[in-house]
Amino acid sequence: MANVESLRFTKTHEWISVQGSEGTVGITRHAQDEISDVVFVELPTVGRQVRAGQEVAVVESVKAAFSIYAPVSGTVARVNERLAKEPALINAAPYDDGWLVALHVQDANALMQLMTYSQYEAWITQGRDRGGVHAEHG
Repeated sequence: MANVESLRFTKTHEWISVQGSEGTVGITRHAQDEISDVVFVELPTVGRQVRAGQEVAVVESVKAAFSIYAPVSGTVARVNERLAKEPALINAAPYDDGWLVALHVQDANALMQLMTYSQYEAWITQGRDRGGVHAEHG
């Protein structure tokens, strides 16, 4: 499991872990709890350019489809191919095998705009997550 203390978080419940110039992106445990049982994942094509805040993937659950947003701008370097056959990895291991995409990070300084784990947990505790995990359709 990834050390959550080393991750950065968005208000839309994505996390990013950066090693060198590559950032691995997934959704938080809180998000996967809200989404419930993941049954399908739509991932981007490798090489696609994304801007921070732009939809980078779609996660479908038994409830609805949910957009997943890029925490930072970059180019899709890799996608988690295992999710095609095992989408429930997102529920079982959101900070590990359930990662979604890896991005070549365009600007490492953008990471400083994201929340630390303790900031994210405090934000969730304050109940400000009401605007985060949105269903695309139901």
